[in-house]
Amino acid sequence: MDDEEFFEGTGGDQAVDLDVLFSSINYKDGLALLGRPGVVRDWPLIPGIDLVGRVSASGSDRFSEGQLVLLNGDGIGESRHGGLSTRARVRPDALIPLPESLSPQRAAAVGTAGFTAMLAVLALSDAGVTPESGEVIVTGAAGGVGSLAISLLAGRGFEVVASSGRVSEQGDYLRGLGASRVVDRSELSSAGKPLQSQVWAGAVDSVGSHTLANIVAQTRYGGTVVACGLAQGPDLPTSVMPFILRSVTLTGANSVEAPRALRERAWAALADELDTAALDSLTETIGFGSVLEVAERILEGGVRGRTVVDPAL
Repeated sequence: MDDEEFFEGTGGDQAVDLDVLFSSINYKDGLALLGRPGVVRDWPLIPGIDLVGRVSASGSDRFSEGQLVLLNGDGIGESRHGGLSTRARVRPDALIPLPESLSPQRAAAVGTAGFTAMLAVLALSDAGVTPESGEVIVTGAAGGVGSLAISLLAGRGFEVVASSGRVSEQGDYLRGLGASRVVDRSELSSAGKPLQSQVWAGAVDSVGSHTLANIVAQTRYGGTVVACGLAQGPDLPTSVMPFILRSVTLTGANSVEAPRALRERAWAALADELDTAALDSLTETIGFGSVLEVAERILEGGVRGRTVVDPAL
């Protein structure tokens, strides 16, 4: 297969060719790598919803040869070839320059997880949730989105509560990221009443289903909940009562379709606020030979933090 066949339908005349320096493994990548439904829309396809690379050729006047860039989502690893490769051809629309303060490897460690976490933090901020508003809960706390959301929120001065199914195992880790306390996910994962005691000023939820429903039911008047995952399920077994009687806002953080202006805003905030020492502490780096093993562990809930893939290993 020649290059044109390999990259057919990717980017058109404006396409940007990259040498991939790093990618990462996300929950979506785990599903794709193990052939689970719901992610890959067109086979054969190279997985990988993240990449950091160096421009090797560009049909866009926004990018030049040798420039370091990054991409999260925008269909790569789902409907177009993704980042688990040594080369990529991408659309320029969602491609952004690598922030100067971040190395390529750290940017890959941030990846979709950190990008999504920052989108959620910005959504809370834009909705008027401040550290003075009260506690903010983060579910799926030991995962990539959860870990980085805790670190980012704590860095902004929020009192963060972490929800995890591995409290005894991950408690010290989560408190080290900035969580003030850790609760067991079992407290939220079963069916509950549509209105419960008001606890949370805001939330970042990557779990969905009953967990999200209970968080909405426990959110204070005027609070905001950001949904960004569905590890427990895509259903939302709740009622309109929290939204009408308590003016609760439920919004989403979509890393795939985010417009370029929002991407640039989120990555600028990440470059400015990211605790790189914390990021390094929660990052593992592997080569292509280990991606299937990590994919299995991530779907089993056995991966903590972030996993970077280095094609050179």
